[in-house]
Amino acid sequence: MLADIERVITRETPSSDHAAVAEGAQDFAALLAERLGAEAEIVEVDGVAHVRLRFGSGPARVVLVNHQDTVWPHGTLERLPFSTEDGVLRGPGSFDMLTGAIMSIHAAKLLADASGPEALTGLSILVTGDEEVGSNTSSQLIRDEARGARAVFVMEASAAGAYKVARKGTSDYSVIIRGRASHAGLEPEKGVNAGLELAHQLPAVAALGDPDLGTTVTPTTLSGGTTTNTVPAEARFHVDVRAESAEEQQRVDAAIRRLAPHLEGAALEIEGGINRPPFGREAAQELYERAVALAGELGIEAPEAVAVGGGSDGNFTAGDGVPTLDGMGAVGDGAHAEHEHALIDHIAPRTALLAALIADRLHD
Repeated sequence: MLADIERVITRETPSSDHAAVAEGAQDFAALLAERLGAEAEIVEVDGVAHVRLRFGSGPARVVLVNHQDTVWPHGTLERLPFSTEDGVLRGPGSFDMLTGAIMSIHAAKLLADASGPEALTGLSILVTGDEEVGSNTSSQLIRDEARGARAVFVMEASAAGAYKVARKGTSDYSVIIRGRASHAGLEPEKGVNAGLELAHQLPAVAALGDPDLGTTVTPTTLSGGTTTNTVPAEARFHVDVRAESAEEQQRVDAAIRRLAPHLEGAALEIEGGINRPPFGREAAQELYERAVALAGELGIEAPEAVAVGGGSDGNFTAGDGVPTLDGMGAVGDGAHAEHEHALIDHIAPRTALLAALIADRLHD
């Protein structure tokens, strides 16, 4: 397993480089063939390559959801190389989520080795290529594959090893402000300052959050203007929204779209919207209880359960009412950070528990 993890980590696949993601998809398909003796298909959607491997001809009963794109740009390996020292596995994507993707493959291999390839009938393995940028091309593929399934297991990582049984829904917006340029020294009064309008909008947007309901509305990146002596004609900021309920997502969405300019002559344009629906605990509860029971049978410490603010592809399937359990991949820390790592001792037992859960949902 460590050799396979090294193989995929040392092939850099930043989400923005579709060619690199396509090469990574081809290598994942080859790895699936080598380990499981089955031919995966490359599904391309709007120029982004995704991998799908189905066992059997019927609809999927269990779907393993993975992604192989990362947030790391080309060249990261030169300063953050793959390593396994003192029980710690490092490298770009080691925690989020290439270790989990390899766990998917080897959990299936455990079942095939123990009971033959027919034991995998009804299993589908997905490895997508755009999760880190919102899953815009893969979300429908995931939802279609999981429709009617008995279980979706999402191989995202978990800092403390807890399985994720609830996630907030996510929304993303860009607020674009149009003003009018003029010379800042000669005739500033003839301009409409998009930067000043941005300053009015920021507190209005931030005030849309509701801590009592678990709703956060956070302006993030800001930009505007062209030169230091020009009244800025355009400015923009991005907004990150997290909510525990669909009603709160809709409330914030409507409020952002109702924003109006404060300065005469300014105009606003809103881009983006609701990205992932909330993942309620009811979608995960039965699967989590089975995980605890199976862990006891295997002599493995049962993972805790946790609700988190971050979204994943599990939001799509849970939002559709499909039983979904998340955070089943690596244990470690440092998603999107320089100290990204996975703890090696957790990989094998969590893979064994995943295999038991797959068999439980395929054959009970």
